[in-house]
Amino acid sequence: MKILVVCGHGLGSSFMVEMNAQEALRNLQAPSDVEVEHSDIMTASPDMADLFICGRDLEENAQRLGEVVVLDNILDKEELQNKLSEKLTEMNII
Repeated sequence: MKILVVCGHGLGSSFMVEMNAQEALRNLQAPSDVEVEHSDIMTASPDMADLFICGRDLEENAQRLGEVVVLDNILDKEELQNKLSEKLTEMNII
């Protein structure tokens, strides 16, 4: 399974959330084949990942990608972990 974190330019904030998502996946004891990468929203396409993560500001644009986890606060690790747990459980990954 592949998770892609997207932001406006694919640089700072998406990279930070990628690192936090990797930590959250370890905490959730997700399977080792779950990969996380980051990109900009305009380059991202539905075939690039099984699940996408973005901030609330990109929610509307990200809906075209498929399964999306939308964060109200991209700095909140607890929110990220809770939403990943919910979505990955729903997808029968954990």
